[in-house]
Amino acid sequence: MAVFKNDQGNIRTGRALTAAVFALLLILTLCSSLTKVDTGCTGVVKTFGAPTGRVLNNGLHFKIPWVQSVEEVDTQIIKVQDDANAVSKDLQSVDTTIAVNYQINPGSAVAIVQKIGAKFLESEIIVPAIQESVKAVTAKYTAEELIASRASVSQEMSAALDAKIKEYGVAVQGFNVINFSFSEEFNRAIESKQVAQQNLIRIRTEQEELVVKAEAQAKAAEATAKAVLVAAEAQAEANQKLAASITSTLVEYEKIQKWDGKLPSVSGGNAIIDIRE
Repeated sequence: MAVFKNDQGNIRTGRALTAAVFALLLILTLCSSLTKVDTGCTGVVKTFGAPTGRVLNNGLHFKIPWVQSVEEVDTQIIKVQDDANAVSKDLQSVDTTIAVNYQINPGSAVAIVQKIGAKFLESEIIVPAIQESVKAVTAKYTAEELIASRASVSQEMSAALDAKIKEYGVAVQGFNVINFSFSEEFNRAIESKQVAQQNLIRIRTEQEELVVKAEAQAKAAEATAKAVLVAAEAQAEANQKLAASITSTLVEYEKIQKWDGKLPSVSGGNAIIDIRE
């Protein structure tokens, strides 16, 4: 009888273990059948590692357990910063720091996974394209032109980069030249040139100030001379009019007007005659 109980116990134990294993397998199968795609990503379904062409949007999805996997491709704007060394048109060495914002087209996610692999896109495609674009554009400009035309140089580099990566379904969303660095010799030459230009500007400014001052003095002298001439002409005209207006009758009249009614006490040559009596 005891043996019978032991057999029953073993049977029950075996069934319990089987049920537990089955339940565990069911849970594992269920977990393996579920996959989650993060926000801002596109999921590419792969069967035995090969892309099927099926893509998944954000959220929870079912897949064939142990057969299929999902590779996420980040379709948000991604920033990468890189340093590039190039040579300018006048053979100056230029170290450039570039910051690029790029974005993957969700429709290109399958092709990227199939041809490159999402995790290798930046290192294998984006960064080399940045290096090549910077070198190609830098070679078109002299070192001074790179400094003076930084904005247009940046735009040209951005356009060159965009043309290289758009075939992979990637677009440039932002491009910034953070820094241009040159050799110490070039920096000293630029500094010397700037000093010389500043001195030249100062000298020209001083010369212009002297010219302006001299012109002002000349205008003042001219104005004074014109004023003197006008005054002299006016005086001459007045004198002429006065001379023309003097007649013998007028003179006699003025004498009469100014005579006080007394006769002079002396008249004649040397004789003294008192004619008052």
